[in-house]
Amino acid sequence: MRARRAVRETVSGLPREFWWLWTSTLVNRLGAFVATFMALYLTLDRGYSATYAGLVAALHGLGGVISSLGGGVMTDRLGRRPTLLIAQASTAVSVALLGFVRDPVAIAGVAFLVGMASNASRPAVQAMMADIVRPEDRIRAFSLNYWAINLGFAISSMAAGFIAEASYLAGFLIEAAMTMACAILVFLRLPESRPDETVETATARSDDAVSLGTVLRDGRFMSVVGLSFLVALIFQQGSVGLPVAMGEAGFTPAEYGMAIAVNGVLIVVLQIPVTRFIEHRDPRRLLVVSSILAGYGFGLTAFAGSVGVIALTVCVWTLAEIVNAPTQTGLVVRLSPLHGRGRYQGMYTMSWAVAGLVAPLLSGFVIDRFGAEWLWASCAVVGTVAGLGYGALMRRVPEEKAAAAGEPEVGVRAQPEVGAG
Repeated sequence: MRARRAVRETVSGLPREFWWLWTSTLVNRLGAFVATFMALYLTLDRGYSATYAGLVAALHGLGGVISSLGGGVMTDRLGRRPTLLIAQASTAVSVALLGFVRDPVAIAGVAFLVGMASNASRPAVQAMMADIVRPEDRIRAFSLNYWAINLGFAISSMAAGFIAEASYLAGFLIEAAMTMACAILVFLRLPESRPDETVETATARSDDAVSLGTVLRDGRFMSVVGLSFLVALIFQQGSVGLPVAMGEAGFTPAEYGMAIAVNGVLIVVLQIPVTRFIEHRDPRRLLVVSSILAGYGFGLTAFAGSVGVIALTVCVWTLAEIVNAPTQTGLVVRLSPLHGRGRYQGMYTMSWAVAGLVAPLLSGFVIDRFGAEWLWASCAVVGTVAGLGYGALMRRVPEEKAAAAGEPEVGVRAQPEVGAG
C-alpha cells in the first residue's frame, strides 16, 4: 500500500499533454538501436576500420552540436509542435536511408544528418514540458522524463544485440518506424504549447527580443552552461574513459558490461523514489552535492581493483546523475525568459553535445600520456570546481514562485487536443 501510494503521488497532478509527451519519449528511446550497434555495423558488417567508425561517430556528434542551437531557434520561431514533427520525421527518413547507403562518404554524410535530426527535438521537448507543467511540478516531470529515457534505452540496448545478429538493416528500419510513430503521436495528441503573444508580450518582445546573442550575453545563464559542460565531461567518462581504463587494467568487455549495467538498473529503480526525496529541497545544495558526488564517484575508480568495487563506484556517480539531471534542467527553465525557452534549452543541450565530442579526445589523451589514475583524479577536481561554481551561482538565482493549483502559466494557450475528434 505504501509503495502504491508513493507511485500514485509521483504521477498524479501532471497534465494529460505531459503524459503524451512522456509516451513519445519512451517510444523514441525504445527504438534507439542505431547508436548502440553503429560501431559494430561499420567494422564487422561493412568491414571498415575502427578509425573510420570513430570518424562517423564524431560527425554524428557534430551534427548534434549544430542542431542543438538550430532546434532551439526553431522551437521559439516555429513552435514546439512543428519542431518536434520536423525533427522526428527527418530522423526517421535519415535513419532508414543510413541502412541502405554503402559508399563511405555517403555513410558519413547521412550519419551527420542523423545526428542533426535526432538532437533537434530535445530543446522542443524540454520547452514544451516547461510550458505545460506547473513550476512546482517541473522537477518531478523532468525526473519522470529522464526515467523514460533510461528505461527505453536499457530495453533497446538489450534488444539491439539480438536484432543485429539477425539483420542490421532491420535495426535501422525498426528505429525509423518507431521514430515516425512518435511523429504521428505528436501530430495527433500534442497541441502547440508556445506562449501566446498578447499585445503586452508582443510589445515586450519587440523591445527586448530574445536571440542567440541575448543568450550569449546572459552571463548568469552561460555560467550554468559552463558548469553543465564540466558535469557532462565527468558523466561521459562512464562510456569513454571507464571502458578504456578497464581494458588496460586487464578486465574483459563482459566485465565492463556488468559494471556499467549497474548505472541503467539503478536509474530505473531509484529515479522515482529519489525524485520524491529531492522534489522540494534546496536546488543549490542538490547541484553542489551531485557535482561533487559525481567527481569523487569517478575519482574512487582509481582505487578499484575488482569488478565489484568498480560497480560500487558506479553506484556513487549514478546517484549523482539521478539528482543532477532533473535539478539542472529545472534550473535552466528558471533562468529562461518565457519566449526564449527554445534558444535557452538549445544552448543547454549543446553543452552536453560538446562534452560528448570533447570527452573521448580528452580522456584518451590523459590515459595515454599520464595514466588512468590522473583521469580519475581530474574528475574529482572538476567535480569540486563545478560544485563550488553552483554554490556561488545559486546565491544570485531568485526563488521561483509556484503557480496556483490548476492555473496555467501566463500567456500559455489552453487548446483542445489536436486530433481528438
